[in-house]
Amino acid sequence: MDLRIFTEPQQGAAYDTLLTVAMATEDLGFDAFFRSDHYLRMGDVDGLPGPTDAWITLAGLARETKRIRLGTLMTAATFRLPGVLAIQVAQVDQMSGGRVELGLGAGWFEEEHKAYGIPFPKEKFARFEEQLEIVTGLWATDPGKTFDFHGTYYDLTDSPALPKPAQRKIPVLVGGHGPSRTPRLAAKYADEFNMPFGSLEDSARQFGRVRAAAEEAGRGGDELTYSNTLVVCVGRDDAEVARRAAAIGREVDELKLNGLAGSPAEVVDKIGRYAEIGSRRIYLQVLDLDDLDHLELISAQVQAQLS
Repeated sequence: MDLRIFTEPQQGAAYDTLLTVAMATEDLGFDAFFRSDHYLRMGDVDGLPGPTDAWITLAGLARETKRIRLGTLMTAATFRLPGVLAIQVAQVDQMSGGRVELGLGAGWFEEEHKAYGIPFPKEKFARFEEQLEIVTGLWATDPGKTFDFHGTYYDLTDSPALPKPAQRKIPVLVGGHGPSRTPRLAAKYADEFNMPFGSLEDSARQFGRVRAAAEEAGRGGDELTYSNTLVVCVGRDDAEVARRAAAIGREVDELKLNGLAGSPAEVVDKIGRYAEIGSRRIYLQVLDLDDLDHLELISAQVQAQLS
């Protein structure tokens, strides 16, 4: 089971804070550092000092880290033109020496689009599908050849399809709860399917849908990696768990029900139940980015047991 650290910087984090967490992620033996791609805070926080851009952040971290994978959960297809996104991600992959992964989603948070003047089209999912085809098609085009795409929303003619990423193939993540279109797109384009904040029952059901869609598309169901994203809140005792829950404005019982919360033993047990339904990777949503002792505890007493 891979454990990855997942952050939500729009809630309030400067680049230096993200760098500190990413370096701890690397030093403590976690597999990857991922971040959200949002421009507006959510909930009852001030969001100060303001948003950071996901791919600018990852470019910086690409030069500051050596081992960990770097990526997004999820880049919104509404934020960037697909050709520009393909260039950005390929460049960051080069800067990292081939450690980048792209989580791509349709986009959903209308308020952040309004706040920063980003168009929020009604037909988001169809645009998202075209973006997946374009981005992956640009990367897959052989050097010296050109890429063309003529869709409903995007039109590319004689693209040199450059630059190329350092990796032969950048892993693409698709995720979500949708019962039909999401599994179909994951089966067609994704290397990994991620279930965000889903119960064991919902995750098992959705993994099954994706496996069936992959087989229908002519792929083996096991060709994809299946993963979960879950908020994490671990403590050495009940008091420490309660303190960490209070620091992120959550209730312990709710976190135990919907996330990974409690003692290291409790969290290891629950991760094991996700493994039993086919999950091979957990993105630990860390909401208090100043609590590095939390990461040290997870590394020493959760990750160590899993490995």
